[in-house]
Amino acid sequence: MTEGRFPFVARLRAPLGLLVVVLAGPLAAQAPDPLLGTWKLNVAKSRFSPLPPPMSQTVRIESVAEGRHKVTNDTVAADGRTAHTEYTAANDGKDYPMEGSFLVDTVSGKRIDARTVERTDKKGGKVVQTLRTQASADGKTLTVTIKATSAQGQAVNVTAVYER
Repeated sequence: MTEGRFPFVARLRAPLGLLVVVLAGPLAAQAPDPLLGTWKLNVAKSRFSPLPPPMSQTVRIESVAEGRHKVTNDTVAADGRTAHTEYTAANDGKDYPMEGSFLVDTVSGKRIDARTVERTDKKGGKVVQTLRTQASADGKTLTVTIKATSAQGQAVNVTAVYER
């Protein structure tokens, strides 16, 4: 396959157990891959409703094989608890296992266009959250829109902004 890789991920964690991870898929080989590397959550530019924002979050995205990427997430939640999750996946619409999450056990990504990815997270085969990720044209920021339902049945809406 002569396609390059365009992986992306972002994850948030709050006391309700919201865990968010977003991934991206292949682009043409000539396109630069602005999403590989390390991303940090800009809490001030992000919105969390109704959840409190995490204190910090760092996401590392690595290309590991043709069409696959490894995503590692480290978060310090609002209450000081830490979380580490990781997975290796392709954006082919198939479920891939995630390690370290109590909310999500599989992730499935699908590329929408050159800068947009949709991802579905599942637990026990049931969808627990959906994510839409938009990369900025300059590759310096990622905006992740998350839709979920809390354990109490409340709508969870997050707009997370990540920077290099």
